[in-house]
Amino acid sequence: MRITEITEARRDTFNNFVAWFPWGDLLQSWEWGELKAKSGWQPIRLLAEDDSGEVCAAASILKKPLPVFKHKCIFYIPRGFVMDTIDRDAVLEFTAGIKKLARKHGAILVKIDPPIEISDSVSLANLQAAGFREVVSDGFGGTQPKCVMQLMLTDKNNKERSLEDIFGSFKEKWRYNIRLAERRGVKAKTECTKDDLPVFYELLKETCERDGFLVRGYEYFSNMWDLLYPKGYLKMFLTYYEDTPVSGSLCYLWGDKAMYTYGASSNQFRKHMPNHLMQWEMIKWAHESNCRIYDFRGVSPKKEGEDKLSGLNRFKEGFSPEFVEYIGEYDLVVDGFFYGLWVKLLPRARQLMKKAAVSK
Repeated sequence: MRITEITEARRDTFNNFVAWFPWGDLLQSWEWGELKAKSGWQPIRLLAEDDSGEVCAAASILKKPLPVFKHKCIFYIPRGFVMDTIDRDAVLEFTAGIKKLARKHGAILVKIDPPIEISDSVSLANLQAAGFREVVSDGFGGTQPKCVMQLMLTDKNNKERSLEDIFGSFKEKWRYNIRLAERRGVKAKTECTKDDLPVFYELLKETCERDGFLVRGYEYFSNMWDLLYPKGYLKMFLTYYEDTPVSGSLCYLWGDKAMYTYGASSNQFRKHMPNHLMQWEMIKWAHESNCRIYDFRGVSPKKEGEDKLSGLNRFKEGFSPEFVEYIGEYDLVVDGFFYGLWVKLLPRARQLMKKAAVSK
């Protein structure tokens, strides 16, 4: 295996490998690294090639200095790294290359949260053999959601399902609500431009205030649009009732996967079910884009009792997706002393880093 830190010249090679890998995520794209660079992260991209010259592994690493010890940093590989994790020797070799680079940069840890399903015991054992240790977290599951819901747009033979079949699989009440929104005059805008972004952002602020979540600054979404939309990786949807915006969303398109990532809704006119119609429009778009998966993204882990995300789970479940649980966060310790300090100071350090990110 030949591991190389690559430059802009190999952007397309990197993106093509990640996009069409079975679980390759947009958070591992070249452009996502560019977006995070605008909020204090330094992207580093690695490609690995086998003896025949074929790409066999990729990692978009995000580097960030620690809040106090500026000569030290963390390495974070969001939704990566990307490779066949069933191949133990390859995992060990690629991890060794990442760890060598981490030491060079003064990283105390390498954090990963790959979308590897928890049922994949072989991949998990290989990562653990390479030195990764589990990071226990609650709720959403860490930096990225540990649990998601995915609607399959192809059947078990990878044949495209019809829209009629997909619509028919929704719960009866959800089909009724989609038709209800249409009868009551809710209109979907599916060809949005950047001029519509302030409309979406106002809805997002309203949503976050209602649900008690932090909201990133407008500049973050403006940068996201500028970096992802021209490449065809981002699409916005809005719904209106009597010319009033009532819901909106941002979706990613990456390879054969569509990802519902940001959703927002007004406190007004909720009884007209705009969110049901908006989801159906996004699913139709994913289907038209020849996607294999429509990913509803984060949900709460299935467990007894209620939490503040249980309503979100119930809403997404109505579209009959599959519940998918990933292995979660794992850390590769590079500097034991500073990692010990990091763990002890983790809540405060993460709070500072998150606050800095949200403010941008």
